[in-house]
Amino acid sequence: MHVTSMDLSMEALPARQSSTVSIGRIKPELYKQRSVDSQDGEPRPPPEPCGKLSFSLLYDYEEQGLVVRLLKALDLPAKDFSGTSDPYVKIYLLPDRKTKFQTRVHRKNLNPMFDETFRFAVPYDELCARQLHFSVYDFDRFTSHDTIGEVVVDNLFELSDLSREAVVWKDIHAATTDSVDLGEIMFSLCYLPTAGRMTLTVIKCRNLKAMDITGSSDPYVKVSLICDGRRLKKRKTTTKRSTLNPVYNEAIIFDIPPENVEQVSLSITVMDYDRVGHNEVIGVCYTGPDAQGLGRDHWTEMLAYPRKPITHWHSLGEWPGRAASFESQGSCPSPKPPLTP
Repeated sequence: MHVTSMDLSMEALPARQSSTVSIGRIKPELYKQRSVDSQDGEPRPPPEPCGKLSFSLLYDYEEQGLVVRLLKALDLPAKDFSGTSDPYVKIYLLPDRKTKFQTRVHRKNLNPMFDETFRFAVPYDELCARQLHFSVYDFDRFTSHDTIGEVVVDNLFELSDLSREAVVWKDIHAATTDSVDLGEIMFSLCYLPTAGRMTLTVIKCRNLKAMDITGSSDPYVKVSLICDGRRLKKRKTTTKRSTLNPVYNEAIIFDIPPENVEQVSLSITVMDYDRVGHNEVIGVCYTGPDAQGLGRDHWTEMLAYPRKPITHWHSLGEWPGRAASFESQGSCPSPKPPLTP
């Protein structure tokens, strides 16, 4: 997909006052989230449990696998307006995220009986370095699924020697933003200074959050060129059906003059297409001079090595709840036209 961008010749744009007009600085607060861990320098008390989870563990020496039987949950919080929830659980044996299991969705039930068994293929001598992770979600057909909480077992042998089935009860704790598993996206950035052209190639995603009741998603990627908190241009990839590991290899091109390359950022949002309801946000990441962490480093590396595609995996984060800012109408004043190659 070859997309040209920065078409700002709209009647709504203000007339230029001079040959050089800045398109503004990006507001860093759009890309930062306030810490929920402290207020006025004082640590907050630990959150109350979000119910309890019961499961059993057993190691199958013949098949060389850890058998996890998810039994039930009790006293889950209500996430729906009806005063109930539609819970399901995803299970990982970290650090491996490629292998994951998901239970069925239990409709309108705060005390679901799962009684489902899963098997992780893992050598016995590797169990001491593994972490068992349960993520409890509330399924919602028309909006993003809510995270109820998580259970993390750091040391499996603290619970049992695993030679016989051991039933365990654990408190479900509210998940932190970093621990919510939304998946990752790989994309490359390449900038041609002489042409004033930036190419973002969406390569693939992996381990995306399942948004459909079938345990899958229909993902596509939306890329927005952002200036001063407003979207200048938006382009998207094709939709890949029923997959949590889509491969795209699709290029999106933005015309950005060199004098403006430090004044824009890119928002990369992975969406789940829904034929009936609204399309849902799976996760988002940012890249640009005012982004955080890898998002900023990726941008800096792109500028340091012009004409060379720079590729990185990016973890998807929660949608920050500022859709109104990004989706607002209007644009910044027009930048200078792109240089002629």
